[in-house]
Amino acid sequence: MTLPRTVIFDLDGTLADTSGDLLAAANTTFADEGHAPPLGPQDALTAFHGGRAMLRAGAARLGLGWSEEEVGRRYPRLLAAYRDAIDTHTRLYPGAVAAVERLRARGDRVGICTNKPDDLAELLLARLGVRDLFAAMVGARTLPVAKPDPAPLRLAVERAGGDMARALLVGDTITDRRTAAAAGVPVVLVTFGPQGRAIAELQPEGLLDHYDGLEAVVDRLLGT
Repeated sequence: MTLPRTVIFDLDGTLADTSGDLLAAANTTFADEGHAPPLGPQDALTAFHGGRAMLRAGAARLGLGWSEEEVGRRYPRLLAAYRDAIDTHTRLYPGAVAAVERLRARGDRVGICTNKPDDLAELLLARLGVRDLFAAMVGARTLPVAKPDPAPLRLAVERAGGDMARALLVGDTITDRRTAAAAGVPVVLVTFGPQGRAIAELQPEGLLDHYDGLEAVVDRLLGT
């Protein structure tokens, strides 16, 4: 019996451009303390590395010298601001939904593995109207560890009904590259994120310029 192909997607920067709403939430956190908003569109890559990364970057730009403890204290405030306006600017990348639907139609398993907090990931997917497309959703709090630890990816594959022997991860950052390497599966990195084709420097097994080409990459890496 042939194992089904399983394609697991990262969320932020891979399925959807969430940077605008993430950066807005971080700027709100700084504004609440009387600071000028320190982050802008040029910080999209920082946004895709998470809330704490944005707080560190903003604090450094403002010369605040926050410790990790001070960043941690403000993190819940950022999450609350993000929850309040989670889909104001966020958009799914062109062709993403159609590509996932095509994978499902041919029998491939699909799921999500993200370092976004579970509740926010579930809320965003529901707001975008795509939660039902994915058989699995593993977030930052599903397990005691998060990416680049391979355990969340393995769980996502299992919950999607797949097998690690015929699975891959679609992502957009070095975190996804390291996660796939630790799990022993191929990684496909998208070139339409903030790093553009420079992401090729991470030497992924596949590159994706547009979701129209997803099936061809999956077939090359996992077989037909």
